[in-house]
Amino acid sequence: MSISDKTRKALEKIGLTSYEIRTFSSLLKAGELTASDLSQKSGVPYSKIYEVLGTLEDKGWIGSDDSRPTKYFAKSPSTGIEVTKQRMESDFSQNQSIILNELVPLYEKSGTSERPDIWVLSGAINIAAKILEMVESCRNEVMIALPEAGEELVKQALPKLRLLHDKGVEITILTSDKMDKESVKAISRVATVKIKKGLFGGGIISDKRYVVILLGPEMAVNSSEVVAIWADHAGLAGFARQYFEYLLKDSRKV
Repeated sequence: MSISDKTRKALEKIGLTSYEIRTFSSLLKAGELTASDLSQKSGVPYSKIYEVLGTLEDKGWIGSDDSRPTKYFAKSPSTGIEVTKQRMESDFSQNQSIILNELVPLYEKSGTSERPDIWVLSGAINIAAKILEMVESCRNEVMIALPEAGEELVKQALPKLRLLHDKGVEITILTSDKMDKESVKAISRVATVKIKKGLFGGGIISDKRYVVILLGPEMAVNSSEVVAIWADHAGLAGFARQYFEYLLKDSRKV
């Protein structure tokens, strides 16, 4: 029984070397083996076998016992995959922060971002994903106007809003008097919440620059579909912000 090429390639893609794959598959076939037996069975040179066993154990694919000489055994592939996945995810987030911290300011200085992007988004799922992305990447201030249909979005955004609140981002939420009490209570822990009777439409402004304006089903061509405009445009965001401030004036604070 040898591992298929397809699986071998998949193992390489998630970061296992060809020596590690040979060693692991020999253990799968033979059960427990000592390092010297493994070297013979797998074809991995004896000078390399201990290093390979060490990295495989680190990556969660094999274990070893206390016998003399030490015997090695394969762990469940599910365990190996899980440990590898967690490691990759944590490495990815670390790299993501390093890259974004240095490159986003460069991009913003370059003036490239002065060519504004304006997109029309349709479908509640796409719009929610864009709004959640905006909430997540916000650095200083976020303003959200939520019509009553926004309860589901509140539930999804809460963990992200909590993180922003902990980072000291200023969060203002304007919502309809029809929004359910539980949702209002939950968001008022992390944001300044104001309520306005019969709030029409909604939107979000992030860092005075990114804006999503919800047009709602009544303005869509296909009446059942929600439509929104997303823009990376300081002028449009500024206009939206003035309108938001105007709405805040005759709203009541929670």
